[in-house]
Amino acid sequence: MRYTIENESIRLTVDSHGAEAVSVINVHNGAEMLWRGDAAVWGRHAPILFPYCGKLTEGKMIAKGVEYAGGQHGFARDVEHTMVRQTADSLVFELHANAETLQKWPYAFVLRSTFTIEGPTVHHTLTVENPCEEQLRFGIGYHPAFAIPFDDRHDTEDYEFRFEELESPLCVSALPHGLLSGQSYYLARNTRRIPLTDDLFQNDSFCMVNLKSQSLAIVEKDTGRRISCDIQGFPYTLIWSAKAKPVQFVCIEPWHSLPSEENGPLEWDKKPCAASLRQGESWSCTLSTTFDR
Repeated sequence: MRYTIENESIRLTVDSHGAEAVSVINVHNGAEMLWRGDAAVWGRHAPILFPYCGKLTEGKMIAKGVEYAGGQHGFARDVEHTMVRQTADSLVFELHANAETLQKWPYAFVLRSTFTIEGPTVHHTLTVENPCEEQLRFGIGYHPAFAIPFDDRHDTEDYEFRFEELESPLCVSALPHGLLSGQSYYLARNTRRIPLTDDLFQNDSFCMVNLKSQSLAIVEKDTGRRISCDIQGFPYTLIWSAKAKPVQFVCIEPWHSLPSEENGPLEWDKKPCAASLRQGESWSCTLSTTFDR
């Protein structure tokens, strides 16, 4: 089921399936600012990545002594979440461990998604709670996709990714199989701008580590219109789009964990995690996205 909240700037719609934002409308001009989710190109809008980001080594994990198959980015994006509260400017959803999730990941957990709108900004807070496990380790990340171009007068090369600070973004490689290879490289050196082209993502995403900037935006160069993500506190920030030409959307993805390694351990407890919670503990992160367009 879909739920909508609105203020003087934007109209946000979130689907309880995946607790996924599926629409952000500029109320002044009616423009849709999220990717429409065309399955022929990429059928999602802004999925939650939990309890891991990216792929697993050999596509599986061993947890509590049992082997589990695992698809890309975990399961939270593919299951129904429960609406628990709606106000004039907020939506709150929860996913609790259940018969469906325990077949994929054998841990008790609560994943809470809180969406709040403030002017042209959407705040999306993810909270993970450990209700009863001795130790709960997990990965987590965001994957919002923004529609490009902003109007029919612009094309791909009218846009660029823009950092707040001068950056030499160092990237970790997950080529060719979506798993960490141990290689790294610089996407660019001493710049605030990464030009958008139709060929930029032909080899998949760029996973940048330890950026100094507090924000990363996709900017329309001639007008200054932009969509900006607050990436402060996130150790990894990815940019990505599908290979379809011309580019129809771009993703800015702040993550707290990485894909598994090519030859990494299969045991869940040996995988690097975003957080490790003792029984009764909780952990939160927030992605704030401002739609200035």
